[in-house]
Amino acid sequence: MDRSRAERLFAHRIQPVLVSKCLACHGKDKQKGGLDLRSRNAASAGGGSGLALAGGREQSLLYQAITWLDEDLQMPPKENDRLGARDVELIGQWIDAGAPWPSESRITELRQTTQDGWTEGIPVATSGGLSAEWTNRKYLPKNLWAYQALKKPELPAREGHPIDRLLGNQPESFADRRTLARRAYYDLLGMPPSPAEWKDFLNDPDPDDIAFQSLVERLLKSPHYGERWGRHWLDVVRYADTAGFANDFDQGNAWRYRDYVIRSFNEDKPYDRFVREQLAGDEMRIRRSQNIVATTFLRMGPWEHTSMEVAAVSRQQFLDDVVNSVGQSFLGHTLRCAKCHDHKFDPIPTRDYYSLYAVFQTTQQAERRTSFFLGENTDGFAEKKRLEKQRDRVQAELDALHAKNARETRRWFQERGLPYTKRREAFDAGEPPQNVPPKSLGYTAEDLGRERMARKTLLRMKWKLIRYDPIASAVYNGGTPTRENYMQPMRMPRDPLADARLEPGNILIGGDVFTRGASVQPASLSVVNGAVPELGQIRISSLIAGRRTALANWITHPKNPLTSRAIVNRIWQWHFGEAIARNPNNLGATGKLPTHPDLLDWLAATFIEEGWSFKEMHRLIMSSEAYRSADFKPRRLSAEELRDSMLKITGELNPTLGGIPNRPEINLEVALQPRMVMGTFATAWQPNPLPAQRHRRSIYAMKVRGLRDPFMEVFNAPDPNLSCEVREASNVTPQVFSLFNSEISYDRAVALALRLKKERAGDVIQGAFRLVFGRTPDFDEAQAAAEHWQRMTERHRTIQVTSTTYPTEVVREAVEENSGERFSFTEKLDFSEGFIPDQKMAGVDPSTRGLAELCLVLFNSNEFAYVY
Repeated sequence: MDRSRAERLFAHRIQPVLVSKCLACHGKDKQKGGLDLRSRNAASAGGGSGLALAGGREQSLLYQAITWLDEDLQMPPKENDRLGARDVELIGQWIDAGAPWPSESRITELRQTTQDGWTEGIPVATSGGLSAEWTNRKYLPKNLWAYQALKKPELPAREGHPIDRLLGNQPESFADRRTLARRAYYDLLGMPPSPAEWKDFLNDPDPDDIAFQSLVERLLKSPHYGERWGRHWLDVVRYADTAGFANDFDQGNAWRYRDYVIRSFNEDKPYDRFVREQLAGDEMRIRRSQNIVATTFLRMGPWEHTSMEVAAVSRQQFLDDVVNSVGQSFLGHTLRCAKCHDHKFDPIPTRDYYSLYAVFQTTQQAERRTSFFLGENTDGFAEKKRLEKQRDRVQAELDALHAKNARETRRWFQERGLPYTKRREAFDAGEPPQNVPPKSLGYTAEDLGRERMARKTLLRMKWKLIRYDPIASAVYNGGTPTRENYMQPMRMPRDPLADARLEPGNILIGGDVFTRGASVQPASLSVVNGAVPELGQIRISSLIAGRRTALANWITHPKNPLTSRAIVNRIWQWHFGEAIARNPNNLGATGKLPTHPDLLDWLAATFIEEGWSFKEMHRLIMSSEAYRSADFKPRRLSAEELRDSMLKITGELNPTLGGIPNRPEINLEVALQPRMVMGTFATAWQPNPLPAQRHRRSIYAMKVRGLRDPFMEVFNAPDPNLSCEVREASNVTPQVFSLFNSEISYDRAVALALRLKKERAGDVIQGAFRLVFGRTPDFDEAQAAAEHWQRMTERHRTIQVTSTTYPTEVVREAVEENSGERFSFTEKLDFSEGFIPDQKMAGVDPSTRGLAELCLVLFNSNEFAYVY
């Protein structure tokens, strides 16, 4: 190898290895054994064991150490950090060529002008069909199960449903029709049957299995199916309507992605197409508007926009988030562990991480103009007028402050006999300081604070108001733009390459965006390509466009072993409460092994054979004896199911699908608490004025990353900043306070009492049990319920129930950031403008209040709160 080639090899491969594997112990902070590997002179001098570089590889202790041939000289010392065969050989070739060590400036030049193409011909070690060229780490074969090629197992030789044959057990008894109907309704719709729906199923003359099959078909045709199963997917992708962190402003059009997901499930869109649209919908030509909306998936992570942030760091955060989200969502694999070093537990090298990173390096964020299409719900757009009134109110306040400043500035010029000009114009004209007035002339500390807050509130309002425009929070292909202002919605440029740069693909040493190592090309996971050679033939081009499409084709290839395993594992969990492999976001070594691997693989192969159809998978799973068993594991209703069920039972639920987020009532103290966004106060949470607007399904409620609904949070609704692989179901005391003592629960109880009195004057208790439990009470239950109603009625005749007072304004206190002085301002609330509250306990007679107390007990029973 000539010197020029050896220098390029050092720049692209040798130095990155030294930095990532050696300098922690032989660098700036410490030099174990007296060895310093930061320069050639220091390395040649060696340490206590002798010369690290001396002649050829056989005489150099550095080479001897990395080969591990000497038990007393093994570097790096841990088995899992040991260098792979390729790196060992390349270091040997570099030493044989004289170990040239270019200067830092020369290294930078080499990395910018040459590609990493001098490693061909080096032997590649393989193990079990999986590429191991990058490492000598040893893996337990059982931990590599998810990467192995997918083969459909043979069914055991016994009678019965395929799932039951693979599970290897047979239930002793089956759930009765009432239990099974409630199970299926919550499973597919997330809400209970109505009394009429109970009756239809219970009176179906067909045999149980045929009647249940018919019920499943009816539920799969319901438009509310997409709401229930869309909620599962939105948990995985971390759906929210705001950006998160300190700048938790509105992502105005995220709702269009939420509705896209719901529509996709209702249409039974094949999962492979669902994946491709979310990854590369903007690169498709068919149904372009919907496909562009689908790419909001790539924008779903929390991401802080701030003018103070270093642009390169902000860009890295976005790309890191996208790579990890793609891994978790579609491949059931955490990838961020390989950002700074080769994955310690799974065969994912850092090079693979940055090859995936390179796939998205031409992906740019933008709010793209995308027309509304047939089926999108725009009925709620009348609310835009309310926001415009808020904006105009703030603008008027800002105009008044600016006018005050202008008056004082004019007076300042007049007092000095100078010609009037605005301060900015005088400053730009280069006037001497004595001819330029102070910036905030005439402002008090309170004026300064109010002016800053008004300006930032107007910026935030821009993000809110695009919710009503035909815009998608999407992406486009192009160079990375030079962006100085992250506070404004980002638009797609006419020329995606103008004022932009194409980012080079490199390993970022230690994850540091400013320390570029070896160059990489866009590519997929080598471990999967090694196990399934057909996947290795899918090349991802380095052109600006088409990278994401190629990756999507690789992910959705029928022979990709991770994709189908990952999604059917999730589907099983969403039906049974536990996944076959218990960690759906992590099918690697640190995740739990599948309890029934043959069942998982059989389902994965069947899923592909059936056209990647969710509904076919539902039919298959729900027709099994395991699903219809009486021993089905009970589960508590999710937070959304609890709220939606109460609204349906009371008759308050507005079943309209889709549209802009609504704002239900939440705990008033939380709604009004001070919250900072963009360096100013966020507006208080203000519920929609009309009950029909507030009482929509919970999936449509505005999801603010920095302000969580206490009711949802206490019943384990997931943190939208993190991908939720499985919902927790804790049992904690605050749940009692929320479900039994909160005003929201009392409102539902009053609504149910009023419905019962209106619809079932002579059979109120029977009606209550039918609505809440889907059955009639037995004698003891009916008697106990009647006695409780009577006792509570008598009690309410002796007590005074106070009315809820809704505030019309809230006073905020803050510190002016320049002067450090405290000031206060008043935020006007909309409760006084057409707000119609729910019916309250104070507004009904003692008998209705007593009945509401009974309804509250029923809502707090295990029979209501659990599915069996």
